[in-house]
Amino acid sequence: MEPRIQEDDLLSITVTSLNPESNLLFNAGVMQPSGQMQNTVVSTPINENYLVDQNGNVNYPVIGQINLKGLTKQEAVQKMTQLVSEYVKDPIINIRFMNFKVTVIGEVMQPATFVVPTEKITVLEALGLAGDMTAFGRRENVLVIREKDGVRSATRLNLNEKEVLSSSLYYLQQNDVVYVEPYKTKAIQSDTNPRTFALITSLTSLAVLLIFQLRFVNQNR
Repeated sequence: MEPRIQEDDLLSITVTSLNPESNLLFNAGVMQPSGQMQNTVVSTPINENYLVDQNGNVNYPVIGQINLKGLTKQEAVQKMTQLVSEYVKDPIINIRFMNFKVTVIGEVMQPATFVVPTEKITVLEALGLAGDMTAFGRRENVLVIREKDGVRSATRLNLNEKEVLSSSLYYLQQNDVVYVEPYKTKAIQSDTNPRTFALITSLTSLAVLLIFQLRFVNQNR
């Protein structure tokens, strides 16, 4: 599933055209030749990142506020091209997600937040980045936490089933969190107070010692 633009996304938006003066209207920076076309001039932006606000808008030079919420990157390019074409002839728009990241936590070898430059990652690839699951990780009970329109949802995946490949959660969205739950035995171990565990161990050892002593006494009667 192709990612869609959400609130708080950070987008890189650049405009390229044959007119250097027009380029400067949209890209703040120094003009440089572009490729082999000597007449094509683009600018090297100083700050080309645009934050999507809570209403789904970006505040773009000349045009002003543009609502991009819910659009795929290609849909946003088409909308931007139509708007910029009112000022620039045959513009080329390039849009990238600058904050496409996913977080993997729980029973994995290296829990962390990972930036995804390709803007496309599966749940299996995310687990691979985290060094895969530990021996205590439950492959049949992986939780994917996703926020959409301010509403957070949590859905469980069974990675042992082939149906996971057709799940809408198989391809992660930006800011998704993958949580690998532990088996109950690991949970019990982690919840046990160290002092309690030490006491149980000592009592067990004492009980074994008493049993051996009683057997020794009975054998010598």
